[in-house]
Amino acid sequence: MGELKRLLGHLGPYRRDLLIAALMLFVETAFEVVIPVLMADIIDVGVEMRDIPYIFHKGVQMGACAALALATGLLYARFAARAAYGWGARIRDAQFQRVQAFAFSNLDHFETSSLVTRMTTDVTVIQNAVNSGLRPLVRGPTMLVLGIGLSFWLNAELAMVFLVCLPILAVILFFVVRKVAPMYSRLQRSMDRLNNVVQEGLTAIRAVKAFVRGEYEEERFETVNAELMETSQKTFHYAVLNLPAFQLTMYTATVLLMWSGGNMVLAGSLQVGDLTGVLSYVLQVVNSLMMISNVFLLLTRSLASARRICEVLDEEVVLTSPDGAVAAVPDGSVDFEHVSFKYRADAKEHALSGVDLHIPAGQTVGILGGTGSAKSTLVQLIPRLYDATEGVVKVGGRDVREYDLQALRDAVGIVLQKNVLFSGTVRENLLWGDPDADDEALWAACRAACADEFLERMPKGLDTDLGQGGVNVSGGQKQRLCIARTLLKRPKVL
Repeated sequence: MGELKRLLGHLGPYRRDLLIAALMLFVETAFEVVIPVLMADIIDVGVEMRDIPYIFHKGVQMGACAALALATGLLYARFAARAAYGWGARIRDAQFQRVQAFAFSNLDHFETSSLVTRMTTDVTVIQNAVNSGLRPLVRGPTMLVLGIGLSFWLNAELAMVFLVCLPILAVILFFVVRKVAPMYSRLQRSMDRLNNVVQEGLTAIRAVKAFVRGEYEEERFETVNAELMETSQKTFHYAVLNLPAFQLTMYTATVLLMWSGGNMVLAGSLQVGDLTGVLSYVLQVVNSLMMISNVFLLLTRSLASARRICEVLDEEVVLTSPDGAVAAVPDGSVDFEHVSFKYRADAKEHALSGVDLHIPAGQTVGILGGTGSAKSTLVQLIPRLYDATEGVVKVGGRDVREYDLQALRDAVGIVLQKNVLFSGTVRENLLWGDPDADDEALWAACRAACADEFLERMPKGLDTDLGQGGVNVSGGQKQRLCIARTLLKRPKVL
């Protein structure tokens, strides 16, 4: 429950909508609970005395109660939807901002597919808990208390017959929730695995086709898809057991009440209207209990999703700017002093070990090494994408840990072997390097990166759409655009 309470802190301005929705629901339930009392009066007084004006008068009251219940129900739906989807949007925003602040070592703790699931499916579960769960959460207890109270007011002896069924329902609900609770966590992990296979298959679709591995990918997908199907079937197989159990109890209680109430009517100790009213309240109370059981199931699944969301929000960001951080990098000199690095604290060997390197500002240096010799790792230590495990990395004569992270990374431009472009036009991608660059500056950077020769052949030039991930240009063209984008930063270290 602590995770859900934590997430409720993200309601913000939607807290007011949630409270109004709960109030509207309470008023709606109160109007509905009054109707059986009016109906009992119609039967016992109006019908018995054949008083048409009295029947008409009570009928108008019942109609007014039904109309007011409808109006407050519509208002509830409006405010509940605003609260649920506004809350979900704020949770997704909080997760996305947290992920943007993560260092690479933080991202290593989560699979990309899992982060996608936590920002989509898990948040949707939380939204549904409010949108679908708030109504039974407020309406169920309200109707339960008012229904039992009014049924005792009509006839206490008859109401006692129904109270015998409550412990049975409580035991059924306890066992269902206890069985289903751990299954929801497994269900979400199965969803993670499905998303992971889909993401890998679509991202690497060209490699899959090039190596003719389509059947292999289909088999992988069928495996995780079948696993998700089986987990879902098993989970909801137990989750829906509460419905037939509640219906069995409700019908048993109805039969017992009809038998007891019928004998009391025949004996003259109970009026037909009171029996009708008690039966109406019994149905309302049982329905309210069924609502409460559904709330428990929704809450159980929401707790699993809330726990996964809070894992993202509670992940401690490894790399942050220090207090009194240096806000400007004076020059582009780079120094490595006895630097060693390993990706995990429990790794047996360092990826880099005892590196000493001194590069003056303005000098061009080539670093050669075989595949897996940690060339990229060395580069990533300069803008502090990772922190050195041992030793000191300096830029501009100062330890990189003394700089404001944004200032340091603005001063370092990187073109990695794996080129990353975003959906949109060439211009929109280049402006990542300098949002204020005009066409002249953009073309100058493209000429320096030798990207102008293919851009000039494109009808739309800088406004050419690259598609998702730059699929409309070749690998070499993509790399030239990445070089042009980095040149536009005019970094002190390139």
